[in-house]
This record gives sequence, C-alpha cells and structure tokens, in this order.
Amino acid sequence: MKRRHLLLAAAGAFAYGQTGSPGFYAIQNAMIHPASGPAIPNGTIVVRNGLIEAVGPSVPVPAGAWTIDGKGLHVYPGLIDALSTWGLPAAAPAAARPATPAADAPTGRRRGGGDETPANVQFLDDGGPEDRPSNTSWLKAGDLVQPADATLTAARNAGFTTAIVFPSTGVFAGQGSAVNLSGGRAGDMVVGSPVGQYVTLPTRSTAGFPASLMGSIAYVRQIYIDAEQYKAAKAMYAQNARGLQRPAYDRALEGVLESPRILLPATRKVDIDRMIRFGKELKIPVVLYGGAEAWRAADSLKASGVPILLNLKWPEHDRDGDPDAVESLRTLETRELAPSGAAALSKAGVRFAFYTTGLERPADVRRAVKRAVDAGLSNEEALRAMTLGAAEIYGVDDRLGSLENGKIANLFVTDGDWLAERTNVKMVFVDGKKFEPAPAPAGRAE
Repeated sequence: MKRRHLLLAAAGAFAYGQTGSPGFYAIQNAMIHPASGPAIPNGTIVVRNGLIEAVGPSVPVPAGAWTIDGKGLHVYPGLIDALSTWGLPAAAPAAARPATPAADAPTGRRRGGGDETPANVQFLDDGGPEDRPSNTSWLKAGDLVQPADATLTAARNAGFTTAIVFPSTGVFAGQGSAVNLSGGRAGDMVVGSPVGQYVTLPTRSTAGFPASLMGSIAYVRQIYIDAEQYKAAKAMYAQNARGLQRPAYDRALEGVLESPRILLPATRKVDIDRMIRFGKELKIPVVLYGGAEAWRAADSLKASGVPILLNLKWPEHDRDGDPDAVESLRTLETRELAPSGAAALSKAGVRFAFYTTGLERPADVRRAVKRAVDAGLSNEEALRAMTLGAAEIYGVDDRLGSLENGKIANLFVTDGDWLAERTNVKMVFVDGKKFEPAPAPAGRAE
C-alpha cells in the first residue's frame, strides 16, 4: 500500500476552523445521504457529544445546538478507506498493490497468487518455517498510528473520516485497526482493533523461505496448523495444569489466533478461486483484496460468501514497459473491464468495498469511482462501497459507515454531488469534531 496517497498541494493540505472537542450541531435543510437507505431531501441531522443524535426529514433543532444552514448542501457518511497504511510510520514499509503476475496479465509479470514482493521487504531466514520468518502477526496498526501525519489531514480534507490501516511488511504483516482521522491522541482515534490479519503471498525472496508462491501458501497453511495445535495445548493446560509441561508462549501464533479474519491477495480470477478454496481450508473468515478481474469471478464470490476489496487504482498500461510489446487480449480486456467489476459484484449480491492504494489525489479517487459508475454501478452503491460496505466487512457497522441514530458522528458536507468534478468539501465531522478544509486553489476542486 502506498504511503503518500491523497497528499494535496500545500494550500489544501491543512484544515482550519477545527473544534477542540466534540460539539453540538444541527445541519438543517440539507440533502442527506444515509448510505443505509434512500436520500432525505431537506433533512436535518443533529450531532452531539461525538454521536449522531437524530437524522430525518422532520427532526426539530434542539435548543443550544449550533445550527448550520444546509440549503444547497449534501451530507454524506464519512468515507472509509478499506485497506490503508495512512498514519503509520515510515518504518513500516508500504506493500505494493496486488500485482497481476500472470504472463498475460496487465503488468506482464510472471505467474503467481497475488502480491509481487516489494523491493523493501526483508525476509528473515531464521532456519525455516518453524521459526516464523516473515511473521509480525502480533503488531497492531492502532499502536503504530501517528496522529500528526499529514496524510491523515489530507485524506480528511477529501471527506475520509476512517481508514482501516494495516502493517504491511512480511507474509503475516500484522493486525489491522479501524482508525478515525480525528487527530489528537492516538488511543482516541482507534474505533476497532484488531479487525483482521494482513497476509501477502510473495512469489520470490532473496533471503530463503518462502521463495515462491507455493512456499508462501505452504507457510501460511503451516502457521494455521501450528496455531490450532497451540490453541489446543493451551486449553488442555488451562483445564488441568498439574503434571503437564506448560506450552511455550508464541507471540506469532497469539497474533494469528487473535485476528478475527485474514486478508488474502487475489487479482486474477484464478487467484480469486484459489484463495476462496484456501480460505475454506484455513477455516477462518477470509477477505480478498485486489480484484482486477472481479468481473470474471462474481458468481464464485457469490457462491462462497467471501467479500472482496477492490483497488481503485485500476489496471493501466505500464509506462515503463516496452512500447513495442504486443499486449494480449486478456491484458486489454482486464484493463478495459476492471472498473465494471463493482457493478458485477453488486448485481450478484457480493459484499465489496473500495480502497485507494496508488491514488495520490482526491480528484483521482473521484475519477476512479466515477469509472465504476460509468461501467454500471449506481451512485448509491458507489457511496456504500466507500462507507457502509467497508464497515460491514470488518464488523464495525454498528458504529460506522452510515448516518443513523447512535452511530459515531463521522460525516462530510459538500456543495454538490460528491462524485461531480467541481464539488467541494465544505466541512468534515470526525467523532463529532468539526473541520473545515482550506479552499482549493481557484479553478480546481480536489
């Protein structure tokens, strides 16, 4: 995952008008888009003490509320990046987005199961799989977040209020956390943790095991076998310790057992089918990420019930590739049809969400989502894929993802449809704290 997504020009990278603590607000006469239901024209939403107190077409404005005239404005749930490294320190290197390693894939790389190994990943050869190389499963992203990171401010200015952040180095990279982009104390930003274990499947290594896709899959399989045995040994010891040797503490297996789900890379249809089968074998909830060929795999995803995260960095021509190289039909099809995957998944009833790895500006995110809309996804489903869909996949939809009574007051306000090119974000609320992004330079709405 690329660390410097959505970094804006200096004029737009900082917010002004931030309140120091959650306030008491009422936005009235606005077009409200709850994400969990139809839009509410001329609606009112009340925010108090960091929560949504009321939302609807005829909500009275409570006494004492700071009233904001929403005429001509649109109110949306805060956007969620479903797979991110925003706010994590540079010491936790960002992994590359899932490549398409097949010989006939868009990048022209060799065959494999998902990620190409990032150049900065160091594999520790500690003697073999029994010593848990390339495993930092115990790391929690929420413990690593740096609230002052400028990336968080830039993303918030674009309407993002939450990121599902993961460490990203190694095969078992670590545990993800749902983090609100509110700044302040790091502990106050964490909404849910852990939400999953981020796993890569490198196809090569310069430092021993695993050194291939087969080796990576075997390594993950062995870790889960060991984890089940470790769990059983601990349970037996806890039931009757007398006369038994205590199991040695293994923080790598502890981290695996603590994770409620596993994220696996899957770009091509064959990868998607393979990871669905692998997830069944591991007997743990699986979330796939990548999905450039999701349009080919909607039926198998539907049958399996496995959700998928789609990278909004759609496949494109390799700018550094050989300009005279003849590209295969499959490469051209994938590049052309990848944005239609979201509509295919929506039609099939597959759970999915978007993430923004590789996109550098808010305008790029809008254009990428707009490409999915132009390829058949409805505006409502596009919004859901950036909000409630992500919250549901990670099990935090009881507090995030939609504008409903009692949920965390994460929302953003615009002067037009959020996907329109000239629309500006006027204000953002995170945990009920109000932020006003600095205006974009004249003639540019990013």
